[in-house]
Amino acid sequence: MIQCSLWLRRALQADAIFSGFSAVALALGAAPLAPWLNLPEALLQETGLFLIAYALFVGWLGSRRSMAAAWAMLVIAGNAAWVLASVALLLSGMVAPNGLGVAAMLAQALVVGVLAELQTIGLRRSRALIEGQPA
Repeated sequence: MIQCSLWLRRALQADAIFSGFSAVALALGAAPLAPWLNLPEALLQETGLFLIAYALFVGWLGSRRSMAAAWAMLVIAGNAAWVLASVALLLSGMVAPNGLGVAAMLAQALVVGVLAELQTIGLRRSRALIEGQPA
């Protein structure tokens, strides 16, 4: 168990907020967004539904004063995988988004990547609290 630094809690909370807004937009707005982005409606809706559960989980983690470090590492690894999967999907040719769709996918990947980095910093600060170093 680690004592969560304020940095880690805030980074997890920011992730939950971003994911929650994305979840609502994608789950409820998949039909109107699909033609604007030239992405499959099912992909957008299923992504939104996944993000509902993810946002709730990460929000719960962000409310904890302590947690197993493995939970934070799981979120960080998941965010890194999300970034890679987003770029891989664009490069795969399995979808053919228009310019706005490409921009949206890259923008969300960038935000998720930044969140992963902020969470990594927060995890390091949390570990420093255990070792008695200044966080």
